[in-house]
Amino acid sequence: MLEVHGLRKSFGGRPALDGVSFKIAPGEIFGLLGHNGAGKSTTLGIILGMVYPDAGDVTVDGVSVRAHRGRALRKVGAIFESPAFYEYLSGWENLRLLMGYSGGFDPAAARATVEMVGLSDRIRSKVRTYSHGMRQRLALAQALLPEPEVMLLDEPTDGLDPEGIKWFRDFILTLRRERGMTVLFNSHLLAEVEQMCDRVAILREGKLVFEGAIGGLQDDAQMFEADFEPWQAAARVVAAHGGELSSDGKVRLPNGLDPAAVVDALVAAGIRIRALAPVRRSLEDLYMELRRDPAKH
Repeated sequence: MLEVHGLRKSFGGRPALDGVSFKIAPGEIFGLLGHNGAGKSTTLGIILGMVYPDAGDVTVDGVSVRAHRGRALRKVGAIFESPAFYEYLSGWENLRLLMGYSGGFDPAAARATVEMVGLSDRIRSKVRTYSHGMRQRLALAQALLPEPEVMLLDEPTDGLDPEGIKWFRDFILTLRRERGMTVLFNSHLLAEVEQMCDRVAILREGKLVFEGAIGGLQDDAQMFEADFEPWQAAARVVAAHGGELSSDGKVRLPNGLDPAAVVDALVAAGIRIRALAPVRRSLEDLYMELRRDPAKH
């Protein structure tokens, strides 16, 4: 549904993107991760035709953004950077005015969308009275009114409280389930990305350093948190089974090895086992590894 091909962009001679490419399938929720300055917002700006790349292109359902921006973006809704509204107008008047700029306002569709995002009770209030969460819901309504097939979201949960973050996550998952919506969003909240996304791409200093499925984050070994005594004797037993003990209390065992066999060997060697608990490699673990050593991936 959305393809990014070899994007390159520099500002003042400094590279912001260096050959970034990825593909998003229809109905997929895709996360774009990276530290500040990694190139996430520049990528979204190019996708929306607001930033012109030095090289590369973006296609939406096969239509080039560079060659046919209007036609390509007809299927796209977005919340990019901080949503701006007319503070002295109501939420409803903002929607009517902003949608009028892009092809017309359908009151019935607007009412249904406002109800969907949970703003019916306050849509006639002035936007200056809105909380941050209400502004985000109004921005979602604006992005959804053209009935897009692709949604682009720039740090959509930034500044929201835990309740607002959960509401947003559930809302996006509902959009995908009920409408088959394709979603691309960038975020620094790794836990949220891990709960929502099918796949992620990680940018570092403008380069794509990882792209893959959330479910594929498992390492090529089994990891455990452990507490053994004596530790050095336990390390020798674990090493004899092809594993490794680290100084931070982690046990690494080869995939396919039954941990029970190692436990039996440890007990037979007279080693006390106070704890041995499996550890799942998280998105945060991967992100920090890539920041330390992108060459590993």
